[in-house]
Amino acid sequence: MTPLFLGIDAGGTRCRARLVDADGKVLGSGLAGPANLTWGIDKAHRAILAASAEAFATSGLGRTAMRRTHAGMGIAGADDPAQARRMAARRFGFASVTVRSDGETACIGAHDGRDGGVLILGTGSNGLVRRRGQFERISGDGFLISDLGSGAVVGQAAARQALAAHQGVIARSPLTRRIMRRFDNDAAKMRAWAMAATPDRWGELAPLVFAGADKADPVAKRLVAEAVADVARMLDRMIALGAKRIALTGGLADAYASRLPRRLTRILVPAQRDALSGAIDLAREVARA
Repeated sequence: MTPLFLGIDAGGTRCRARLVDADGKVLGSGLAGPANLTWGIDKAHRAILAASAEAFATSGLGRTAMRRTHAGMGIAGADDPAQARRMAARRFGFASVTVRSDGETACIGAHDGRDGGVLILGTGSNGLVRRRGQFERISGDGFLISDLGSGAVVGQAAARQALAAHQGVIARSPLTRRIMRRFDNDAAKMRAWAMAATPDRWGELAPLVFAGADKADPVAKRLVAEAVADVARMLDRMIALGAKRIALTGGLADAYASRLPRRLTRILVPAQRDALSGAIDLAREVARA
């Protein structure tokens, strides 16, 4: 039986799976919830299994096909070697499992295996520069201490400003009013929500900020300007690390690309392939070894 290859792209908002045959023909795909290792290896494992199961189901292949499937996984939080090893050791039922960070698989896919950089701007943010086959990373350490420009960071900043406006510390704006209405204008309800909110929940507020900035909301404009400056600084650092071309990916990529200084847009290139393709490349390498 010929081998099959499964690519996994697991981030803070969703987990995607793609199953292909030896010729690269797509056989099936799957989708599940968040799978960031930082927020629980068990939760990430379940999401990956769910997305994988859907990919096999849509392909029409039975579970026995898993035994001839080599899986490459790009997972948020897998920059931590210990976490990556623990995930790779989990039971999947595949012929092989290769775990890397979602940044690495995105970079491999974006530049078709060649050197370059990728800056993922989604629920989290993660910058990878590949130079002479070696990776160097910036950001990607979680929204509590890192992930500048990410949806989670922007969303949390917006919530903080909304509460400050609600309490009269700063002037209210349409954005701050809209956010507070989500909590019935009740600071206690917002506090209870915040104590339990995961990065993807914080990230749900980010689109409101960018939409508000487009309508000249003063609070939203300030938050977006600060986030754009953070993204510009990350891109400058990636250039200093040797990136000659950088692809912006993730749900917020387009929102930032249109706002960056022209000096930076000259180095931006479209991704040639996606992170799932990069993950499948990893699986193929292992199968050939």
